[in-house]
Amino acid sequence: MVIDSGCLGVGDPACDAMVAWKVLDADARDGFRSALAIDDATWARGRGWVLSQAVAALSYCSPETNPVLVAQARRWLAEVLCA
Repeated sequence: MVIDSGCLGVGDPACDAMVAWKVLDADARDGFRSALAIDDATWARGRGWVLSQAVAALSYCSPETNPVLVAQARRWLAEVLCA
């Protein structure tokens, strides 16, 4: 039996906030958050989603099997941990 919780948060506005750490730099992230007008809890959940995706990618992939995803996941991790 496999339990897949990949779509568990669909409908949560925090899913929309994930792009802030995956694509934007710190300055753009501040403007993005202001434009979204979301509360602190939603913002934190979005950050947590990115953290969980980065950790999952780094535990599953290696630089040899998927160098692009590993590089992206390392950058995401740095963004969420340094923000």
